[in-house]
Amino acid sequence: MNGPESEEPPLLRRAVCPGSFDPVTNGHLDIIARASKLYDVVHVAVMINKSKQGLFTVEERIELLRQVTAEYGNVVVESHHGLLVDFCKDRDIPAIVKGLRAVSDFDYELQMAQMNNGLSGVETLFIPTNPTYSFLSSSLVKEVAAWGGDVSHLLPPVVLAALTGRIAGDQ
Repeated sequence: MNGPESEEPPLLRRAVCPGSFDPVTNGHLDIIARASKLYDVVHVAVMINKSKQGLFTVEERIELLRQVTAEYGNVVVESHHGLLVDFCKDRDIPAIVKGLRAVSDFDYELQMAQMNNGLSGVETLFIPTNPTYSFLSSSLVKEVAAWGGDVSHLLPPVVLAALTGRIAGDQ
């Protein structure tokens, strides 16, 4: 049989962008947006670390991420507690996409990529961060905001509102 009914549907190209996203920044969104152009489905995995107390709950981070990634149409936001390779295995995801801000990121991320590949065969693709966001981290944003600094250009508006509200509530 040669026809449309005999053809198998194409395999979806899938990847994951992992992180704590506490909170999600424009730098995170830049990497997610770029990955969404390269893959059919991009899973954004909010990784849970029970030993760290985040500013936002995991549920709040997921909701903020869903709001700021809704425009892409091919992004799925989930949380995961455990090894990233298990997340990948459970969802048949062959690739991890990570943003690199500086050479110092590469040393750590290369070790992680090699470990993940050795554990499960999953590949890691590195995307250089847009120079606009090369200094940006969630920790730095929280610290600057806590001292009253202007971080409006570093966060999506909905995230800025949530961060401002959270900081005002903590004081």
